[in-house]
Amino acid sequence: MSNLVIIESPTKAPTIKSYLGSSYKVVASNGHVRDLPKSSMGVNIENNFEPHYINIRGKGGLIKNLKKEVKDADKVFLATDPDREGEAISWHLAAALEIPEEKALRITFNEITKTAVKGAIKSPRRIDMSLVNAQQTRRILDRIVGYKLSPYLWKTVKSGLSAGRVQSVATRIIVEREEEIRAFIPSEYWTIDAILVCDEGREIRARFYGDEKQRLKLGSREEADKIIRAVDKKTFSVKSIRRGTKRRAPAPPFTTSTMQQEASRKLGFQSARTMRVAQELYEGINLRAENGGVQGLITYMRTDSQRVSAEAQAAALGYIADKFGLEYCPTSPRIYKSKNNAQDAHEAIRPVKTALEPAKVRSYLTSDQFKLYKLIWERFVASQMQSAELSTVTADFGCEGYIFRASGYSVVFPGFMALYTESEDETRPKAEDSEGDAEGGERDLIIPDMKVGQRLELKKIAGEQHFTEPPQRFTEASLIRFLEEQGIGRPSTYTPIITTILARKYVRREGKALMPTPLGEITTKLMKENFPDIVNYKFTANIETELDEIESGKTDMLEVLSRFWEDFSRSLEVAEKNIGNQSITLPVEETDMICEKCGARMVIKSGKFGEFAACPNYPACKNTKPLENKNSAKGQGAKKNLPDKEPVLADFKCEKCGGDMVLRYGKYGSFFACVNYPRCKFTKQKAKEIDAACPKCGSKIVIKRGRNRSVFYSCESYPECDFSSWDMPTGEKCPKCSGMLFRSKAKGVLFCRTENCGYERPLELSSNEK
Repeated sequence: MSNLVIIESPTKAPTIKSYLGSSYKVVASNGHVRDLPKSSMGVNIENNFEPHYINIRGKGGLIKNLKKEVKDADKVFLATDPDREGEAISWHLAAALEIPEEKALRITFNEITKTAVKGAIKSPRRIDMSLVNAQQTRRILDRIVGYKLSPYLWKTVKSGLSAGRVQSVATRIIVEREEEIRAFIPSEYWTIDAILVCDEGREIRARFYGDEKQRLKLGSREEADKIIRAVDKKTFSVKSIRRGTKRRAPAPPFTTSTMQQEASRKLGFQSARTMRVAQELYEGINLRAENGGVQGLITYMRTDSQRVSAEAQAAALGYIADKFGLEYCPTSPRIYKSKNNAQDAHEAIRPVKTALEPAKVRSYLTSDQFKLYKLIWERFVASQMQSAELSTVTADFGCEGYIFRASGYSVVFPGFMALYTESEDETRPKAEDSEGDAEGGERDLIIPDMKVGQRLELKKIAGEQHFTEPPQRFTEASLIRFLEEQGIGRPSTYTPIITTILARKYVRREGKALMPTPLGEITTKLMKENFPDIVNYKFTANIETELDEIESGKTDMLEVLSRFWEDFSRSLEVAEKNIGNQSITLPVEETDMICEKCGARMVIKSGKFGEFAACPNYPACKNTKPLENKNSAKGQGAKKNLPDKEPVLADFKCEKCGGDMVLRYGKYGSFFACVNYPRCKFTKQKAKEIDAACPKCGSKIVIKRGRNRSVFYSCESYPECDFSSWDMPTGEKCPKCSGMLFRSKAKGVLFCRTENCGYERPLELSSNEK
């Protein structure tokens, strides 16, 4: 009997094949094989929102080969990823490959190990249409919103813009935070710190708390000085000392969002980088034969579940007892409850084998892989450890009716803190004065045993001025947390959301902070005025809930789509009347670069391959330059093709899945990649540019190769502009007719191609060309 296993990624094929043996053939679909068409909406709204799926361009050969494999197999195991998207890919494969229902067997595994894969083969099931319909509903909703809204943005703001169901909400969140910051008015407040000395000579730092009745805030120097004068050179006395103990529990194992947040805070990883590395750890690392060969190191990395299998818990507790001692093991395994809207089909993100300590596999991992694996491993093991025990102390000291307070804590038993502690979100709002909370006070504060009424001498006292601070801008980590808290998006969508709003220039990055661009602010204003539901937090979250209900079989797909369309179509009618022929002019962003041809200050323009500096006097002056890095010296700094540059949106779609393509910067230069990476790994090489503008339309000229690998030059706007040349355009003007001169190395001349001109001159070759 022959068995065929179809997976998404070819990277996993050798590992899975080695687990299953010679009676199984493992092949890859490279993600989706069918999708909605790029050239039309592809959804028949009048006919119950019927989607029109077509085979993805470029996949014809793959589909033909897979059909042959299916025909020769007795059983076909569809082993795509264990989530909605994976279920939909299996469904599309079954349709495109015409797999008979009795042969199509769906299997899933949460980790790529021999036990998990062989266990899945033993318990196949049919394709779950509830999961498929949840994915289809999301895809259809997103397609309707994109196709129906984008024309309004083209007409009103700028051609080529795109509105998205979730990306528009994410942009609004960032825009509104910026508006809060602009509207923020700082208020003054003061703190007073006193250094007190007890009989043993020990110094204690105490902060002004209030009077004997209540806590007081000091809003001016006058108020602070009044208190300082009242207690200066006076004796303080102990009013109360409260000692206690607290237990601090470990954080739960990672979900997708908490992994992205912690990797951002601790490792400085952007979310796309985190997901790329996590995918590599999941798909398998070659640990060589002595360590078991190729194997996955972590469980599936797109999850909002905090559940952990009993086997994994037992392995972790055994490791903890062996390495730390029994006192570090809780009396019973820790059970973490997932959120109500979590898709709990698989586990939290954890190491596949606790025994594979980070140090043991370090030599087989890249630097990024090691850092992320260590983070995941430590978080998981710590999540199964005993709580930390803290000794807390709060002491109040009185003088002239005023209270000064010292508070803090010390670690009595470290528990999980011996291995790992969760980092704090730097964007969380901070209180004006954190004193009064023992655990939030000074660490390792020691206050000796003292009796109420015992006197202390004042050694030093001083006031300090402060101002309240505006809300912090969102970082990737805090935006993901906020989206999750609001119920917007799901584990598989957080990274594409951020990538898209950056690539579409609705948002830019300033260090770690995310800031709206003028385009993002104008677009958000337009959307709020005309399509308030689309950018409404609760409305978007409710749709996510409805998708979850479709997945669980509680709600019908058609019911959700019909309800959405009924409201959305009314908004479209109203917007058509309100917007009319309204046009919004975007502010021009200037650089510090001066056009050497006409002396104008150059401005930022966007082309097919990203941003560039252009003369504002076009078409009279067609000078363009590569854009320098705006964040460093805004004009004369490093080039923008640095590896940490933001993705730039391309004006073509992914040939495999239909997603947006963005310009990325890698070790070997720039290239285009799908925003849905790592699920879709399609890439396309970026053509090199030359320092000359197209003589027909003024766009950039790129270097291309023909079928015989011969170099030629073409306009980047092809096919809209059909300029091409075997001879290199120089950008130099012809002294006879002002046309462009071209360089012919074969003839050894610079010549003009303008009809009836005939100008040419000998070519001066460099020493390297002679």
